[in-house]
Amino acid sequence: MQDSHDQATREQGGYAPDAVETAAQRYWSDTRAFEVSEDTGKPKYYCLSMLPYPSGALHMGHVRNYTIGDVISRFQRQQGKNVLQPMGWDAFGLPAENAAIKNKTAPAKWTYKNIEHMREQLKRMGFAYDWTREVTTCRPEYYQWEQQMFTRLMKKGLVYRKNSVVNWDPVDQTVLANEQVIDGKGWRSGAVVEKREIPQWFLKITAYAQELLDGLDTLPGWPDAVKTMQRNWLGRSEGLEITFEVDGQAEPLKVFTTRPDTLMGVSYVAVAAEHPIATRAAEGNPGLAEFIESCKSGGVSEAELETQEKRGYYTGVDAVHPITGEKVPVWVANFVLMGYGTGAVMAVPGHDQRDWEFAQKYSLPIKMVVVSRGVVDALAELNRDLAKGDGVVDATQHALDGGSTDAYAPSAAVETVKAFEYAIQENAAFTDDGYLVNSGEFDGLDFDAAFNAIATKLEGLGRGERRVNWRIRDWGVSRQRYWGCPIPVIYCPQCEAVPVPEDQLPVVLPEDVEFSGVQSPIKADPEWRKTTCPNCGGPAERETDTFDTFMESSWYYARYTSPGANAQVDERAKYWTPVDQYIGGIEHAILHLLYFRFYHKLMRDEGLVASDEPATNLLCQGMVIAETYFRKEDDGQFTWFNPADVDVQRDERARITGATLRSDGKPVEIGGIEKMAKSKNNGVDPQAMIGKYGADTVRLFSMFAAPPDQSLEWNEAGVEGMARFLRRLWRDVTTHAEGGKGQGANAAGEAARKTLRRQLHETIQKVTDDIGRRQSFNTAIAALMELLNALNKFDDASEEGVALRQEAFTAVVQLINPFTPHVSHALWQALGHGEALVEDAGWPAVDPAALVRDSLTYAVQVNGKLRATIDVPANASKDEAEAMARAVPLVAAQLEGLTVRKVIVVPGKIVNIVAG
Repeated sequence: MQDSHDQATREQGGYAPDAVETAAQRYWSDTRAFEVSEDTGKPKYYCLSMLPYPSGALHMGHVRNYTIGDVISRFQRQQGKNVLQPMGWDAFGLPAENAAIKNKTAPAKWTYKNIEHMREQLKRMGFAYDWTREVTTCRPEYYQWEQQMFTRLMKKGLVYRKNSVVNWDPVDQTVLANEQVIDGKGWRSGAVVEKREIPQWFLKITAYAQELLDGLDTLPGWPDAVKTMQRNWLGRSEGLEITFEVDGQAEPLKVFTTRPDTLMGVSYVAVAAEHPIATRAAEGNPGLAEFIESCKSGGVSEAELETQEKRGYYTGVDAVHPITGEKVPVWVANFVLMGYGTGAVMAVPGHDQRDWEFAQKYSLPIKMVVVSRGVVDALAELNRDLAKGDGVVDATQHALDGGSTDAYAPSAAVETVKAFEYAIQENAAFTDDGYLVNSGEFDGLDFDAAFNAIATKLEGLGRGERRVNWRIRDWGVSRQRYWGCPIPVIYCPQCEAVPVPEDQLPVVLPEDVEFSGVQSPIKADPEWRKTTCPNCGGPAERETDTFDTFMESSWYYARYTSPGANAQVDERAKYWTPVDQYIGGIEHAILHLLYFRFYHKLMRDEGLVASDEPATNLLCQGMVIAETYFRKEDDGQFTWFNPADVDVQRDERARITGATLRSDGKPVEIGGIEKMAKSKNNGVDPQAMIGKYGADTVRLFSMFAAPPDQSLEWNEAGVEGMARFLRRLWRDVTTHAEGGKGQGANAAGEAARKTLRRQLHETIQKVTDDIGRRQSFNTAIAALMELLNALNKFDDASEEGVALRQEAFTAVVQLINPFTPHVSHALWQALGHGEALVEDAGWPAVDPAALVRDSLTYAVQVNGKLRATIDVPANASKDEAEAMARAVPLVAAQLEGLTVRKVIVVPGKIVNIVAG
């Protein structure tokens, strides 16, 4: 095969990205360079980036994410590891349905077309994927295995069906996701969204809640921010389930609270509109019935419940306080959902802000039962002055009742108590922990003591029980949409819900359909629904709901390990899992990554994988951001312009000071830097950048412009800088390769060669650590740039000098290969290594002898200010370093007339002389 750099060097006499990259990619394809199999003779390394949704085009976020993965994969292969890096498509879901409606096509046709295009885009970037393992989650050969898993979980009792409140569009006759509800209306129809109870399928993720929580402590390679978000989402809390008897009803009302210390401050109980108490009370109360009906409007997300106006209606029913026996009114409130906990909450408006807002609106009592430390001190001061001859028995209560205490207690203490109570009554709830007041036998107790005392009291009365509760709810996997994996269940009038037998899987979703978006084609097709009950043989119907697409993305990583397996996975999965490095955005920190972990445990318990967690290390890359430009039109609307269509003016510090639209030369407003998005038209087309600069340049810039976990600001001037660097690297290596052995004298000398070789091996050491341990790719690239600068200045035509340049350029090509594999492939050949893969040549080793320095550079400071730098023999003592520092003329002049009080010598770094 012809050397890949020959054509490139002929074109324009230098680096031609298109030719270099085409040749390298052809070689990788022809030699199947990145296809891997199990090899117990090497340590395995599984590097995985989150699979993309096939939207039709790569964006810069894709480029950055997948370049990070490719850098790590190639680096690990160069370490001698057996590296798996696969790719696939998260192909089901709502966006395909929306696009199908917009483009008047079927979701399948639109999806497969996009996959073809995006696959070619990924290949153009030169990512080292094993394409033989590609998965497409909308293919029956993929989703049949999650159907099988679901039926097995049904038999194990980890799946159940129950009614759940959803967003219902009455015009489109479909369930809407929370993000499809805009200002309480359906995104497409504009109809007011209703809350509707319909049957839904659930996976019992709560059965694994404690293990999911504990498992976070076994993941030191995951970012702390992600683990914190998961802990909060799991939301383990210890509290009490408290029983309130209800007047005239046999069934008591149960509530769960993490704040039993506030029990004596309960002034009402709130229940969901769907609660049985509300339903019964509404039978003879038209006003309440109308209110309950109105609660069916609006979304069901937690965010919407928190921000919506708090509304309620008194049921006419009272509950009985479990300790005092007092009557407590029961209200229906629109912020309580039947699907959360018991569908009822005890309301303590003095110490919960939501309850406070509700109480203010409906003039309900607000009781103060918890106070701060300062109020406790003030109360103590009042109580020390109880009896002053005026007959007041309890100064504390007297003060709280508004009575005058001036005659027998310090006015400051009185004002402290009164101000605190006034703040709770009129301004806001006091939500911190504190000390109990107005709580009878529990007065004076702090949170922990009150928790235990009240819990013990209620347990003794049979009206309370300590419980561990979780914020997380079971995973609702039903979707009433078409473009998803059919749920493998059959409904029989006699046998009810029956799992589809495994030998009848997959239940295939028809792809050649007419799709309008108003109703799912499989719900509208009675022939598709018709089937036979596998239990009794009678007529039955298929489930027409489909799975949440998180189902597919929860186990795709495992399927990559077992291509072609006639099972969900086979024994190969135990070789490859867990994933050694997982890469994806922080926006997936909760739902995807939690389901990802949960599904792995399900597979483990089925004997399919051996580890407890699916991924050992997680890297969450930052966003790609760019400038935005706009004009505000006469009608108040904004028109956004792509940065590629705008000319900018900059000041001497390269800051943007103005901008004009290229097409008309008129000014545009500068909108600031934001995440690349269609809405702001500030995206940059990766294909355009690749066409202009080459894939290696785009890869290099995306790794150099910022650390991988921070936002990357797109800057085409920076891209051009990377292009210049690669042209220089190409020129320097090819010039060296074509020059052969030097014929001249030892121009640079042994000292210069020693200095360069030390820098070379320091760079090898740094780049190895930056990529392998620190994942600080930008600093690794910066070190390679510095080394190339040093090589440019190294002028030694002797045989030793040429050999050193050969060693250095060979190492540079190996070190930069993870970032720019096409250039490295060509330059590796130019340096005389034939057509072997750079990845298989290994990683340059650090020579410890080369790192030994004859001298060290010290910074010399006088009173903390830098005055000079000096080279000191490496074996010099502290006294010798101090003497050399004092001998510097500028330092001596600074010390003239001063008394040296102290000298601090940090070996190899600093001499700081303190004088005055």
